Formats: sequence, C-alpha cells, structure tokens
Amino acid sequence: MTWLELSVQVDNEAVESVSELLARYGYNGGVVAEPAWIPGDEGPEFSYDPSRPVTLRTYIPLDAQAEDVRQRLEQALWHLGQMRPISPLQARPLEEEDWANAWKQHYSILRVGERTVVVPSWLEYTPRPDDVAIYLDPGMAFGTGLHPTTQLCLRLLERYARPGLRTLDLGTGSGILAIAAAKLGAGPVLALDNDPVASQVAAENVQINQVSHIVTAATGSLGAGQHMGHWLSGDFGEETSRGEASPADASPPQFELIVANLIAKVLVILAADMAAALVPGGILISSGIINTKEVDVVEAFATVGLRQLERHVEGEWLALVHTR
Repeated sequence: MTWLELSVQVDNEAVESVSELLARYGYNGGVVAEPAWIPGDEGPEFSYDPSRPVTLRTYIPLDAQAEDVRQRLEQALWHLGQMRPISPLQARPLEEEDWANAWKQHYSILRVGERTVVVPSWLEYTPRPDDVAIYLDPGMAFGTGLHPTTQLCLRLLERYARPGLRTLDLGTGSGILAIAAAKLGAGPVLALDNDPVASQVAAENVQINQVSHIVTAATGSLGAGQHMGHWLSGDFGEETSRGEASPADASPPQFELIVANLIAKVLVILAADMAAALVPGGILISSGIINTKEVDVVEAFATVGLRQLERHVEGEWLALVHTR
C-alpha cells in the first residue's frame, strides 16, 4: 500500500492548533512533531530550539480520496496561517515499509526539568541514578513532552508528586503525566480521558512503563466532562454555571493531587467538579492555558474556592497551581 506524507512547518506556539487540525485527517489521528533539535553534550540526549519552526507530519492512504483530503487540509491551514506563521503544505508518497518507520526517525530523547527524561520506546537509554525515565511510543503529537504545556506540568510534578498521593490525570492523552506522577512516587493514579482512543494509548504506555500496578487508564471524566465529546469536536456538552458542581457527579472520588492539561474553556467548565474532587489542602496543577484566557480560568477557580499558589509561563502558555 502507498501512503501520502503531508507535512508543514509552524512556529512553536502554533504546534497544538495545527496538530489538532492534522489529527482530523491523518490515519488513526496520528501526528508527528519534529522540533529543531540541538545535539546534547553527552550521549543521545537532545534539546530543542523553541525559536525555530517545528515540522508536523501526518499520513493518509494514497487512494482516490487523497487529493480531496490534501486540498481541504491546505485550505484549513491557509485560514490558520492568517494568525500564525505556517509554511506551505508539502506532500510526498511513501511505500508501506517506509511509512511504518518514517515517524520514528524524528524523535530523540528529551530531558524535561531536573529529573524527567522522555524516551522513545525503540531507543536505548541508560538512566542516570536520579532520572525518571518515561518510555513512550508517540504516534501523535499530544503528550509526547514536546509542547510547552506538557513540559510545564512535568516540571511541576517533579515538585508536587510525592509518595502515596492519590492522583488524577484528567485528560491524560498519551498518559505521560500519569506515568510521570507514578514514577515520582505518587499513587494510586487514575488516568482519565473522554476520548477512548487516547485512553487506550495511555493504557498501552502504562504497560510499556511497567506501572500498571499504580496507574489505571480509563475512558471518562469528572462531572460536566462526562457529557462532553472530545474537545477537538467543539462539543462541550451543557455547561454548568460557574461555582456549581455537576449533579451527575455529586460525590466524586477524592484526590490529593490533580493534574489537568486541558484547554482554558474546559478548565472553566470543570472548575467546580475538580474542586469537589480535591481534598482540603490538595494540589491542582492546571495547564493548556493560553495567556489571553488566563483571567477566565483564574476567576472560575476563585469562584469555587481554589486558592492560587503559583503561576508559570512558557511563551504564550502557562500553568497554574491551586489548593483547596
């Protein structure tokens, strides 16, 4: 079978929105992100230069519909390009054996924070004594550790994930944050995503990392999130009023640590449900917040009785730490 590789270069702040678009068209929603890598001083480790463009790739079958898909994607990218720099869409055919491994060559070992190391599962890596190595088979861009919001959460988990903390990773994606929390000692950990494809990917990565005795990956959400479709669809269900927990989850399970790397709109909708699920004195790490939406999240969290402890920024994105 022949495949068509579709690729585009974008600036770092456009990675998330363009990845979402590519995922709608790509085979099984797969998107590959190739940042501008900078070789490390030792071994196979790399870091990346956020000032240089990121290359995003997806793959579609080269069949009778391929040209129509390419044109629709090109048109959608043109509209996004009115807001952020996006290169012209590139296309090239690949045979089955080339496509099967094409995306793997674009990933390298990535160190995040002081201890966390994200390792593609097919690469060999000998962890340092204090390393927390997370092995992933990243078939899509979300949750690979490349996006600023994921990195912000990983750094905060290094500080807040402690032994024995009952933890919720809400909107788990690839499971990277749930796995990090478990390897940092927290647990038990519940990894929830209302996209069944994502929860299956998370479960597979939990197995790869041998933390299935600590992490449970499942399809679902809290309260109002139970009525949402996948947030990429724009289906946010029936929004509850600020400060009102969803009656569908009047007695949610209690957690001492919640990490929610979502988007601002979803964080606002779920504010009351997350507050209700957090024990007094518990910690909520939230991210996926673009700076123009920060006020909305801050106000929603304050309304439900959450007190802000920290604020961290990377580019246009930020993460917040709250307690109840």
